Amino acid sequence: MSEITSAAELRELLGEPAPRAATKERTRLHPLDREWIATAPFAVLATSDADGRCDASPKGDPAGFVHVIDDQTLAVPERPGNRRGDGYFNILSNPHVGVLFLIPGRNETLRINGRARLLRDAPYFDDMVVKGHRPILAIEVAIEQIFYHCAKALLRSDLWRPERWPEDPLPSHAVLVKQVQRNTTESLEELRDYYSPENYRRMLY
Repeated sequence: MSEITSAAELRELLGEPAPRAATKERTRLHPLDREWIATAPFAVLATSDADGRCDASPKGDPAGFVHVIDDQTLAVPERPGNRRGDGYFNILSNPHVGVLFLIPGRNETLRINGRARLLRDAPYFDDMVVKGHRPILAIEVAIEQIFYHCAKALLRSDLWRPERWPEDPLPSHAVLVKQVQRNTTESLEELRDYYSPENYRRMLY
């Protein structure tokens, strides 16, 4: 094993970034950033607590679900979930967040970093209604850094190419839960009913 322990050692290994990569950060949304956010139905929210313990949470809704308030502020709505609230509790102790926006079929991603706060209501909540339901809370992000991330990772993974996807070797989610969470009291059949797409769709909002 040969551990990297300094920034200088890491930079020597990585090399210097190309000028375009080194200078691509911005602090305000461009109109094309707004279009990207309006087209994205999926994002990943990264947070960490005061001690640096990290969490990454998927967020999804109809395209454009993340609301742009102005060129330096956006809001991510919360919908009914498992009530753990890991990322939200993190924000209460450490407001720094990152949001990664994905558009199906696009290999590039949009990255936004900033400082967040939790709101239980705001006038723009009415703009985030889906199927008659207002969000139960929102993460309002004051933008500090914006840039596009190149396509290499998604090209390597063939993420959007179904013909390259492997056959799913894993058991169903119900089986995973039954085997991994040893304190689960429900039967496997009960878990299959609970995690079925039909049941989950009834609980989305």
